Amino acid sequence: MSSCRARTAASGGLAALLVVVPLTAAPASAAEPVSAAGPVSEQPSATASAPVQLNGHWAPFTRCPVDDPAMLAADGQTTVATCVSSQSPGGSIKLGKTTATTGPSDLQFGVVQQTATGTFTVVPPAGGALVGSPTAIPGGLLGLMCPSDIPVISEICRQLTESTLNKVTATVESAGTPTEFSLTSGLTTGKPIVKLPVRIRLENPFLGSQCYIGSGADPIVLRPQNTTAPAVAVQRFDAGGTPNTAGAMLRFALTGNSQGDTAFSVPKANGCGLFGILNGAIDLKTGLPSPSGNNRLTLDNASTYSGGLTAPGTVKPDAGKVLSRHWHSAVLP
Repeated sequence: MSSCRARTAASGGLAALLVVVPLTAAPASAAEPVSAAGPVSEQPSATASAPVQLNGHWAPFTRCPVDDPAMLAADGQTTVATCVSSQSPGGSIKLGKTTATTGPSDLQFGVVQQTATGTFTVVPPAGGALVGSPTAIPGGLLGLMCPSDIPVISEICRQLTESTLNKVTATVESAGTPTEFSLTSGLTTGKPIVKLPVRIRLENPFLGSQCYIGSGADPIVLRPQNTTAPAVAVQRFDAGGTPNTAGAMLRFALTGNSQGDTAFSVPKANGCGLFGILNGAIDLKTGLPSPSGNNRLTLDNASTYSGGLTAPGTVKPDAGKVLSRHWHSAVLP
């Protein structure tokens, strides 16, 4: 019974952040005055799009695009800006016939909510919303395209005796702006949290520097959802990140769960080898293109955070600028 009440309270708190009714008055402890750290037009030198280290409860939002014009323009009443971050230390991905473990992934972006409708516009940071760590493809290039009865590829297969020549690393990269974001889906299971277009870069001396599965024009479109329920926490903190039950900032933490997607399709490889000569061999051995239902993404021990001003209406029309200033105040030397 107590766990049910806690989940209900958390859901209510989440709705207060996502479907904002901007406050016109609040206790002084709930929101800092605009003049607390100087004019809102003043911005410290740190750049929000570059990874930094942040203090306290700001820590997950290292790439939040708080200085993007769309975020800065949020007034706190008709529009509200929020930082979103989702990380996983690892998992696995199956593309056609190939399965590989994944390294740490870091997905970050800002969202601007239209309070009248409750809809969100995603604002990606410079360099893309998703940063993934390279992971080794099992079997390397031998596993991706050998054996082959094509003479050029057969000769490459014959040379793959050195581990440095055979090794293939795969890195998941952004291939467009995320859309269809719903943090409320993060409270439950089986509902897509965000629509995320990505491509996978394959790296090997024979493959060249522009070998990808997916592209900006034809991406792999992931719609990760919770496959197990997260633990939910609502946290208040000061402008600079220090926990404070009466702080100017509010964070929702959804942690300790698994996320996944089995509905995405995978297009053919492109740009692999000189003039794309190795595309067909990779497609044939890997089973690309691969239709929906034949692929799988699993993210273990995921953590998703949403952070914004506790009472954005108290600093209208400068809420976006105040959010930016608070973010910069949390940057550690």
